[in-house]
Amino acid sequence: MDIETLVEERRDLWLVLAPLWLDREPGERDYARMVAVVRRSGLTLRQLEWVFRLELAPVLSRHQMSVAGEWRAFDETRLLRQLVAHNRRLRGWRRQCWALFSGLTTMMTRHRWQELMMRVQLAEDEAAPGAERAD
Repeated sequence: MDIETLVEERRDLWLVLAPLWLDREPGERDYARMVAVVRRSGLTLRQLEWVFRLELAPVLSRHQMSVAGEWRAFDETRLLRQLVAHNRRLRGWRRQCWALFSGLTTMMTRHRWQELMMRVQLAEDEAAPGAERAD
């Protein structure tokens, strides 16, 4: 997939997931917005895991670890430029290297990611045909 198509397909997803790396816990509205965008993306949970590990974590973990990093919000334009630059180079050995070290780049946000994935799965289950409703 070329980078322009990737950005077109991932832009909203990247931006809505970026707060997982901020210095605050996401609130209910944050998670609700993330769940909505994740579900619209049409990606499987496995694909989402690789977006988290390979497309986002290498860039966003640098912000998290930096003393001068972003703490409350990201400059979306700057962040998208960084994500595009990273994803342009994400081929061959670089992809394998980031996959190998993704445990390190995701460890500080893993609990938030797991909470989000649980909410996504719950939303999927509730939306499934024939799902029981407790009304």
